[in-house]
Amino acid sequence: MVHFSANPDTHEHPGRRSNETGQILRVAVYAFLINIGLAAVKTLIAVVSGSLAITAGAIDSATDAVSSLVVIGGLKLSIRKSESFPYGLYKIENVISVIIAIFIFFAGFEIVREAFSATDQPPSITLGFLGWLSVGVLITFLFGRYAIKVGRRTESPTLVAEGRHRQVDVVSSLVVLLSVLLNYFNITIEVFGIPIDHLAAGIVVIFIARAGWELLSDGMRVLLDASIDPGTLATVRKIIESEPMVTEIRWLTGRNAGRFCFLETDVVMRTGDLEKADQISRHIESEIRKQVPHIERVVIHYKPRPREYMNIALPLADTTGKVSEHFGEAPYFSITRLRVADGGIERQEVVANPHAQLPKAKGIRVAEWLVRQKVDVVGVKEDLRNKGPAYVFADAGVEVHVIKNDRLSEAIDSLPK
Repeated sequence: MVHFSANPDTHEHPGRRSNETGQILRVAVYAFLINIGLAAVKTLIAVVSGSLAITAGAIDSATDAVSSLVVIGGLKLSIRKSESFPYGLYKIENVISVIIAIFIFFAGFEIVREAFSATDQPPSITLGFLGWLSVGVLITFLFGRYAIKVGRRTESPTLVAEGRHRQVDVVSSLVVLLSVLLNYFNITIEVFGIPIDHLAAGIVVIFIARAGWELLSDGMRVLLDASIDPGTLATVRKIIESEPMVTEIRWLTGRNAGRFCFLETDVVMRTGDLEKADQISRHIESEIRKQVPHIERVVIHYKPRPREYMNIALPLADTTGKVSEHFGEAPYFSITRLRVADGGIERQEVVANPHAQLPKAKGIRVAEWLVRQKVDVVGVKEDLRNKGPAYVFADAGVEVHVIKNDRLSEAIDSLPK
């Protein structure tokens, strides 16, 4: 068995990865500055007004600022290369996601605690305080949308986590704003004896629990090396199966680390030429990178297929087994599965040529169709050398033999086994 490990530096433009990392770091810095600003404003309002709800909001924003610093430090570490960590430090992003999830749960606890804490003196609220708090809610909302958008574009779990955290903050800030608004207008509203701000706090806790659990579970799945999503694996499998020289995918697996994917597969190829197999593997890896974003490494294990069976294709003039003089224009083809050990026929079928009526390039289309049928040998009466079908068969490792026999069974017997 031969192993092929793709070198990402030779297949993925380094500028693209550096640019994405720069975008993520910029968003993380923006988050830190916004959180510091909100914490400072809320702290000032809390000191002047004496509002415990605003104090809780200030604590929440200060906590967010700390988590933003963790994000920035983690991102800088995640792009470093180290001999001690040959697979990179990308999982630091997922560790950060778990940490942010914990901060979300902590923020939920603060909201519940403050919502159900009684105050002896009503806070002193002014219209200016309401204006500043409203601006803070708007900034938090817009930044959350922006962080999620950039996170999805760069496939960064850290930025998606940051954006979701900001969405939770919007809800919690609205709870604080509602509490302050009611105090400003001296309005007391109760539902079955429960103040309206307490009910709102309960709704916030539900949002917090959901967002925190999603981040925590997603981050832990990656840290525990859970497989990448089935859709991505299906795409990769389709790419590998489209390679004519690959006859079998023995297994395919992959895992995420941060926003990057690691893939590994074991395939059987229709060639014993190691140089040819290496070229095919590199082509497969290149196609995977084109269609699947953020591939860090592709490892392909390959070996030549043991010749137990041989799939033989012959052009037929009719369904009775008469061999056609033509290749592309033949109305039918026989596809026979032959046992190499004793020459016995395992399976044989006659199928209509789907490209016989094409006005041009029918020979190439038929050759491509037969390659997709995984044929090993093609017998023809006309010489295909220096023609399109011959090049298609050569690239796929399919043997082409010129035959003189008119009957199907005689033609199969004449082919070299």
